[in-house]
Amino acid sequence: MNVSHPSKTPLLDAAPTPDLLRKLKPEQLRQFADELRQETIDVVSVTGGHFGAGLGVVELTTALHYVFDTPRDRIIWDVGHQAYPHKILTGRRDRIRTLRTGGGLSGFTKRAESDYDPFGAAHSSTSISAGLGMAVARDLTGGDNNVIAVIGDGSMSAGMAYEAMNNAGAMQSRLIVILNDNDMSIAPPVGAMSAYLARLLSSQTYGSAREALKNLAHKLPKFFEDRALRAEEYARGMVTGGTLFEEMGFFYVGPIDGHNLDHLLPVLTNVRDAGNGPVLIHVVTQKGKGYAPAEASSDKYHAVAKFDVATGTQVKAKSNAPSYTSVFGQSLVKEAQKDDKIVAITAAMPGGTGVDIFEKSFPNRTFDVGIAEQHAVTFAAGLATEGFKPFCAIYSTFLQRGYDQVVHDVAIQRLPVRFAIDRAGLVGQDGPTHAGSFDNTYLGVLPGFIIMAAADEADLVHMVATQVAIDDAPSALRYPRGEGRGVEMPEVGVPLPIGKGRIVREAGAGKPKVALLSFGARLGECLKAADELDTFGLSTTVADARFMKPLDLDMILKLAREHEVLITVEEGAIGGFGTHVLQTLADHGALDKGLRVRTLVLPDTFIDHDSPAKMYEQAGLDAKGIVAKVFEALGKDAPEKVKLA
Repeated sequence: MNVSHPSKTPLLDAAPTPDLLRKLKPEQLRQFADELRQETIDVVSVTGGHFGAGLGVVELTTALHYVFDTPRDRIIWDVGHQAYPHKILTGRRDRIRTLRTGGGLSGFTKRAESDYDPFGAAHSSTSISAGLGMAVARDLTGGDNNVIAVIGDGSMSAGMAYEAMNNAGAMQSRLIVILNDNDMSIAPPVGAMSAYLARLLSSQTYGSAREALKNLAHKLPKFFEDRALRAEEYARGMVTGGTLFEEMGFFYVGPIDGHNLDHLLPVLTNVRDAGNGPVLIHVVTQKGKGYAPAEASSDKYHAVAKFDVATGTQVKAKSNAPSYTSVFGQSLVKEAQKDDKIVAITAAMPGGTGVDIFEKSFPNRTFDVGIAEQHAVTFAAGLATEGFKPFCAIYSTFLQRGYDQVVHDVAIQRLPVRFAIDRAGLVGQDGPTHAGSFDNTYLGVLPGFIIMAAADEADLVHMVATQVAIDDAPSALRYPRGEGRGVEMPEVGVPLPIGKGRIVREAGAGKPKVALLSFGARLGECLKAADELDTFGLSTTVADARFMKPLDLDMILKLAREHEVLITVEEGAIGGFGTHVLQTLADHGALDKGLRVRTLVLPDTFIDHDSPAKMYEQAGLDAKGIVAKVFEALGKDAPEKVKLA
């Protein structure tokens, strides 16, 4: 592990901000980077969070803030997983141990948090587009600051990055893109020779000579001009490997060792001082660099819980209940053992979606398409046209990126693509950028879609089997992050009747007052609320809708007839399940008979990161909030003493 040198004066304390960092001598930066890496390790051991990517860019972070005049010069970190060292270095070290906690620092870059965060990130592949926008704005206002977009090789698998590069290359605005190559090994070996070439190619001397040669070539007859320019391009491409980027209009520099400050500093300085036009610097780094357990990990400790620094052992909460993600993966394996047409698709998240479980049993039927949700959706549609049963497993927040394809390529053609939507609802420490708030709404408006939500892990098993059986329409199954309720699990899944819910708890004797209609994993909170309402003399029925499309019309109208108050509860935004229930009640005249209906949804705001329990409490979607909504519907004040904590 790289550590600061105890015999020397600590530098991290002396340079808490980039302006003070720039007062250090270049030979002091190695020690500074070592201290920054150790601080990052210590911080994440306490807070948990994204880890490996940050350790991999410690030297790059140090060099960027040393060479460039931040925040006047803009640094845009793609995704933001790697931004913890950046936050430590930009005046937030005193708050860094509040990372991803309620009221604390975001786990990603955030404009409202610091002037050093010029663009908020969390979804990938946005940095070049945003950077180009900033560069053009600078040009339009006559500015002269630098704009630097740092993008990982994984993020370069998304089409948006290439769309941005294509646009930038054509516009010729001065923009610096740093390709942080830490996984794909697309670079030839780096070392002294490649570092020398990178310094040479990025220098003004080379740039001037190259332009002079181009000018000379232009004066030759057309036949010789074309061949001279092509020879120069291919000669340099053979040496550097950057022909692709050159074809898109970028001046390519690299590859260089992203952990060697002696290589980074002169190249960044040369590029900073160069003339106009877009430049791409290819930097090779190692995820988890400087921390042995992370370096040895297959995912380089991409994201971790709190851990012991000495051993790397993570401290994870113990639970007897399986995670929804693992239940999905295991259920899909069981179904695929019976049906060889089932295939699984993920967009660079095999572990996060449970597709890695499927892949162990069916590697030839598993497809990781990279960070390319649009492609994933249409790829699944193509498979469906040929009789396969594709399960497209994507987080709710990431499925947003492929929405046009969901509409145009799947829904309009009524192709039976099966969407497994993980991370539905609020997700906790990753905050609003990763919350699955909108899928009920954005899928619910699409004709012909069958939409389900699992109330618990047992229901999830049956719903996977239900999706397998649906062969004439697209379907979506949503479920939350984390562990289930610990219910008894079925051995095998049994397809559910499409569009049919269930009464989980009947109201007691006498005329019941309240019906709670849940869609999804808030069912447990509805049951707690029903217990509490009973103590106040309010007899309560609890129903699980199971389906949002099609709705269980008979069950909903029965609840409307037999209750004075009907509360719908969902882990989604306005316009989702509750809206569909209201539309149905209105269409059938159920609202004309004095029924009091309320829809409990996520509030019309982006909820900042915190524990999921606290976020749901803030949203009013816990048992206490449900009880309060019932009393509000009845026109009564909620009791001062509510047993629920």
